[in-house]
Amino acid sequence: MTQQPRSTTSTPTSAAPTGDTGHTEAAGATGATGATGGTGGTGGTGEAADTEDTEASAGTVSAPSPPAAASSYPPLAAPRPPAERRVWPRTFHDRLTAPLPGLKAFARFAREGAVRPGPAGLADIPRLPYAPAPLPRGDARTVAVTWAGHASWVVRIGGLTVLTDPVWSRRILGTPARVTPVGVAWSALPRVDAVVISHNHYDHLDAPTLRRLPRDTPVFVPAGLGHWFHRRRFTRVTELDWWEASEVNGTRLDFVPAHHWSKRSLTDTCRTLWGGWVLTAPDGRRVYFAGDTGYGHWFTRIGRRYPGIDLALLPIGAYDPRWWLSDVHCDPEEAVRAAQDVGARRMAPMHWGTFVLSAEPVLEPLTRVRAAWQRAGLPREHLWDLPVGGSRVLD
Repeated sequence: MTQQPRSTTSTPTSAAPTGDTGHTEAAGATGATGATGGTGGTGGTGEAADTEDTEASAGTVSAPSPPAAASSYPPLAAPRPPAERRVWPRTFHDRLTAPLPGLKAFARFAREGAVRPGPAGLADIPRLPYAPAPLPRGDARTVAVTWAGHASWVVRIGGLTVLTDPVWSRRILGTPARVTPVGVAWSALPRVDAVVISHNHYDHLDAPTLRRLPRDTPVFVPAGLGHWFHRRRFTRVTELDWWEASEVNGTRLDFVPAHHWSKRSLTDTCRTLWGGWVLTAPDGRRVYFAGDTGYGHWFTRIGRRYPGIDLALLPIGAYDPRWWLSDVHCDPEEAVRAAQDVGARRMAPMHWGTFVLSAEPVLEPLTRVRAAWQRAGLPREHLWDLPVGGSRVLD
């Protein structure tokens, strides 16, 4: 949730750690020290060194083409051992794709102060789509998603129930209470087989919600965030770097880059990594959960590394004002381009209509994403613009 603008301030770089770095995705990639097992690769420093990765950001939105063959990329990393204890760099500043805000940016933000919509922008809160319904039945062949609100999904895949960034609280630090209720009652959840976390901002990492889980629930988190869970006595915590993976009962969970950052207190800026997740069922069907992200070159690379993504869960809200938020939050048009870049067959919007985090009118993200999808010439039935509480099952 915490947000950063574009800025001209310089970005500090973490020292490259030594040890098992595996293959690298881009020049300058670094990994954890003291890690054992697997061939886990690590991400790059966020620079768009290859022009092919930036081509999609130019011009108008058009019908998608499949990502280029993945053969030019290293093979996918072998799954790392679950609950592996690892040593990470003290900072991940070198993974930023835009500088953090400087004094000039904060001064402008203080002057303009547009952090919430005006009365007209809030007037549509009663019209926000909310339609809770029973979860679809699931078995080993089912791939289904249910939107609980914001970035929280109940994903049924490979016989598992996976929660993404679970936030069942009515309120999170620093924001007004949620404007739509949670779409899935906690009591209605089946046994949770795994939790994936994208980053440590309060609207994605919610301690009161996580306290409801058994402490032996498998939790998959970005590099550096394991300590937060260990302090809360979770016993099956797996930390991953970009392009690394783990498995649960044959379902693969790959941690992939995002254009974002991390911060939870005054002293921990970028001390933990951030990213998204690609969930792959034993039969090969794939769901991509982007977490929080701006638009950029990582989407093309993800699509090439993981061809055949069946569904992309992409953020479309918390984007206004653009001068402040464009580096870290997609707007609706960029989310459609991101779906095309990763080669997703379907897209489900998220990160809107739950918490009021920025200045755009509350219904605007939905209106704009529908218009962008239509302009791109994409099949209407492949845009899964679910209400909070709504579900869809992959064919």
